[in-house]
Amino acid sequence: MTIREAQATAASAVVARRRAGRLHLSDWAVRLGSVALVLGLWEFAGPRLNPLILRPPSAIFRAFFELVGTGELQEAFGQSLREFAAGMAIALVAGILIGVASGRNRFIYNAIDPIVGALYSTPSVALVPLISVAFGRAAMGDEPRIATVALFAIFPILINTQQGVRNVDQSLLEVARAFSSSERRLWTDVILPSATPFVLAGVRLAIGRGLIGMIVAEFLIGLVGLGYLIIAYENVFRIDRMFVPVVVVSAMGILLMSFVQWIEGRVAPWLRREQ
Repeated sequence: MTIREAQATAASAVVARRRAGRLHLSDWAVRLGSVALVLGLWEFAGPRLNPLILRPPSAIFRAFFELVGTGELQEAFGQSLREFAAGMAIALVAGILIGVASGRNRFIYNAIDPIVGALYSTPSVALVPLISVAFGRAAMGDEPRIATVALFAIFPILINTQQGVRNVDQSLLEVARAFSSSERRLWTDVILPSATPFVLAGVRLAIGRGLIGMIVAEFLIGLVGLGYLIIAYENVFRIDRMFVPVVVVSAMGILLMSFVQWIEGRVAPWLRREQ
């Protein structure tokens, strides 16, 4: 390669990076613009349509600082975060282990597939009272709510991990075996990189389901955490304060999903290049 060709290649790379940066900024501009538009319409049109229910964002903003000032929001958030983190940890470990085992072993797959299909098809909300009864005296503690979060979150992780392992390109496996790759190298070099996009997609789905499970459990088992704040202020028609924990849960979902996307860019950078 001549010097002129090398300079042309470098210049084209700089242009491509600048173009990608402009596209990235334009994406964020569209996202922020859409959020600002919705909030603006809500602020000005909501109270005119139904001043009791559609409290404006400015009122919710003030209510946020009121709840922070009394300490109610921090206490409820800490309770909910503890339940969600423990339940998600259980769902991650169990979902990935069972998904990998069933994805690589036909006997295990056939044994658990009807059970997984039946449980996943059953509305998880219907099983929450059963979880409460199953824990008996421990139902006043965090355990049943943690179990509920795990129940809601495990299936997207399990199913996506299973499909990721089962759908590894067979030609890649054949090439690896042709070069006498060990089972460990087969996993680290072929199976896990191929299954990673499926696993991360399952985790992103599980975050949303886990947050739903967290709130449902707090509604039905013990009335604590952010779920308690929603019910308590809904009962006294303080809709501005009721919306505060709702917004906090939404923010939790956005931040956690963004974190998973960041991990995805680190461990599977080829996905971002393809997108």
